Amino acid sequence: MPGKIPENILEDILGRVDIAEIISGYIPLKRAGRNFKANCPFHHEKTASFMVSPDRQIYHCFGCGKGGNAFRFLMDYERLGFLEAVETLAKKSGVILPEVKPQDAKALSFSTQLFKINELASVFYAQNLNLPAATQAKDYFLKRGINPESIKTFKLGAATDKWDGLIGYLKVKAVPLSLIEKAGLILAKENGGYYDRFRSRLIFPIFDIKSRVLGFGARVLDNSLPKYINSPETPIYVKGKNLYGLNFAKDAIRDNDSVVIVEGYLDFLMPYQEGLQNIVASLGTALTTEQVRLLKRYTHNVVMVYDPDTAGELATLRSLDIFVEEGLNVKVVSLPQGFDPDLFVRKNGIAAFREKIAKASSLFDYKLNVLKLRHNINETEGKARLACEMLPTINKFEDAVLKSEYIRRLSEELKVQEAALWEEIKKLKAGNEKNYSKAISPKKEAEVNPTEKLLIKLMLEETGLVSYIKENLTPDDFQDERASRIVGLVFEFLEKGREFGPSMLMNHIDEEDVAKFICESAFLEVPSEDKEKVVVNCVQRIKKEKVKVHRERLHEQIKQAQHSGDEEQLNLLMHEFHDLIKK
Repeated sequence: MPGKIPENILEDILGRVDIAEIISGYIPLKRAGRNFKANCPFHHEKTASFMVSPDRQIYHCFGCGKGGNAFRFLMDYERLGFLEAVETLAKKSGVILPEVKPQDAKALSFSTQLFKINELASVFYAQNLNLPAATQAKDYFLKRGINPESIKTFKLGAATDKWDGLIGYLKVKAVPLSLIEKAGLILAKENGGYYDRFRSRLIFPIFDIKSRVLGFGARVLDNSLPKYINSPETPIYVKGKNLYGLNFAKDAIRDNDSVVIVEGYLDFLMPYQEGLQNIVASLGTALTTEQVRLLKRYTHNVVMVYDPDTAGELATLRSLDIFVEEGLNVKVVSLPQGFDPDLFVRKNGIAAFREKIAKASSLFDYKLNVLKLRHNINETEGKARLACEMLPTINKFEDAVLKSEYIRRLSEELKVQEAALWEEIKKLKAGNEKNYSKAISPKKEAEVNPTEKLLIKLMLEETGLVSYIKENLTPDDFQDERASRIVGLVFEFLEKGREFGPSMLMNHIDEEDVAKFICESAFLEVPSEDKEKVVVNCVQRIKKEKVKVHRERLHEQIKQAQHSGDEEQLNLLMHEFHDLIKK
């Protein structure tokens, strides 16, 4: 995680900032003994379970599990990269960061140049709206109900019919043609030279989460095809990894703890302008896992609104399962035939649109209704086909009660026995073991060994006892992979004679679940008895647990060897088993 910044610099920054002061700049904190508490900013809760420890310089939510040091908080709350978080805290603490190495500067410079070119292009397109040649484009926006303030806020613009309008504008700015081409704004002619990619179109700049222009969407002013074209993929713009309007909507999404997803630019613009601001657009494509995970940073509650056509339904059905796999709650709004969100709001008003959202169908009901229109459930074959499409979705729910309820409801709809549907679930498990096990197995956190967590707590706070632990245990002795990773890191720090408090360790950890494990361990209550005695007991328990697990694994391998008739392997395993028993 530290990237190109030396460890001593990171430690200096963390040593100078107070995590409670940093976090209190974003959310109100209340004193709770030696710690501070607050309602968690990362999930909705009524009772405060978000704790900040000035002593340990970490935070942890006992509700959603989020936790980390000051760098991690800025990364999670502000959606910053690690280096950006470091830069932010370096400025606050007065620490001067080392200069970027030439190779890093080159890559950074290239991306910066592309962002700058896109920004210049967006200014050019926006200015075009005031030209006589773009009167039709400006009138189009106004007739569609987009007011001048929104045109300015979203930097809407127009490309005229000139073949080299943008080229001429950027030439004056001394921007090389090769860079403009790499930004995806111009195309090469067969016989030499270049021409503008976007001509005679409305322009919609596409922003990243920091409101930088990544690329552009362009719509024709007539009925010609293609109706929309977007910038090609570039080093800064990757399709399927961004959502239109998220930079404007992120705060409203967090405040409302929900997001409305629509399909196109105008479907986003009209509701947003009229006051529904927890909304984003998927840019006309089926949602990707990356986009869903991007939304997951802000909320776990999603309402999808798509055009009521076959293509829209198919895109929605594909996206629904991604939401379930990522643990989000998803509902779907079906608009009347012939309406998209833009037209619906213009015709019926934002209040009617909000009402539709409030009455959104559950995932189960939406998918069932769509499939019932495709399959005749009065026939045996139709029932089987519908069940075949519903069961994989139902099986992705981790909540056993919810899964059971959906099986019951599907049984009633199809008029078949619940046992038959559960039997099909078993077949699904056999046919797709990996996905099935992912859907039904308990989370790793539920299997945490409390002894391992307690010992890590003591390692991080009673550093004088770490040498004893290192003499008696290895990282491989820990059953939980996260615990093993943390212990290995602590031992490495010990050998180098470095401090290894919770906050410092997190600079070396990318995985959120490992950081969460550290925070959970750090906030554990330790028995008031002799700490050395507790450590000795923990070490003994961990050793016994390792032997137990090893014995059980050998026992299973011996059974397999007996079943397969592999005498040589059986003898080796029996010898290993007897040695283990002697120990």
